[in-house]
Amino acid sequence: MAWRELWPLLAIVAVVWGLSTWARQGLHEGQAQSLRERAKPGDIVMLSSRSCAYCSQAREWFEAERIPYAECFIESNAQCAQRFRETLAQGTPTFLVRGQVIVGLDRARMVALLEQAGAVQR
Repeated sequence: MAWRELWPLLAIVAVVWGLSTWARQGLHEGQAQSLRERAKPGDIVMLSSRSCAYCSQAREWFEAERIPYAECFIESNAQCAQRFRETLAQGTPTFLVRGQVIVGLDRARMVALLEQAGAVQR
């Protein structure tokens, strides 16, 4: 197949990829704003591991977006390790959002839990 025949297909793939990336970025920005508005210190606790790359990515995102959260490391904090075992989670990061367990950085679920808790508190 010649490049001339592939060009339209490659252009479509590039446009779809670009739009998808743009939409995902906008979604994450909206979720970050919602979390900043709703999360109070102590609402979000990240149970993490020092060797976890996903934990590092989550930490960087929370800090860059100025979202209040607490972090504890399961290797060096016995209480944190116990909380992690109690969640029955298979890996880190595991988040406790007002006591509810979320495995992985699920921004939409965090927003939903904080919105539910906010509606109950009114």
